[in-house]
Amino acid sequence: MEDVSFPFGTERDSRAWVGPLVSSVVTVVAGFFALAVLGFSAMACDSCSSEKAHGFDGSIATALMVLKVGFLGPAGLLAVAWGLPWERRKAGRRAMLALMAPLALVVLFVACMAMVQWP
Repeated sequence: MEDVSFPFGTERDSRAWVGPLVSSVVTVVAGFFALAVLGFSAMACDSCSSEKAHGFDGSIATALMVLKVGFLGPAGLLAVAWGLPWERRKAGRRAMLALMAPLALVVLFVACMAMVQWP
C-alpha cells in the first residue's frame, strides 16, 4: 500500500479547539459583565430632575439595545473561528478571529458607554 502524503499545511491540527474555546469563555463572561454594568448604570440617575432623567433614560435604553444587537459581531467572529477547517495552515486565521471576538466586545462596550448622556 502506498503512503499517502498531504500537501504542506493540510495536516489536522489537534489543538485547533483551544483558541476558540478560550475566546468563547472570555467573550461570554465579558459580555455578561458588560451587560450587567450597563444595566446597573441605569440607577445612576435615580435622584435626577425629570428633564435630566428623561434624557438619561432614553440614552441608556438606546445604549442597551445597541449592546444587545452588537453582540452579534463577536458571536459571528466566534462562529467563524469555530467553523474554520482544523488544519495547521488555518491556525493563524483561527487565532486572529479568536482574539478579535473579545476585543470587539470591549470596543462595543466602550462605544455604548460613550452613547449614554451621563447626568
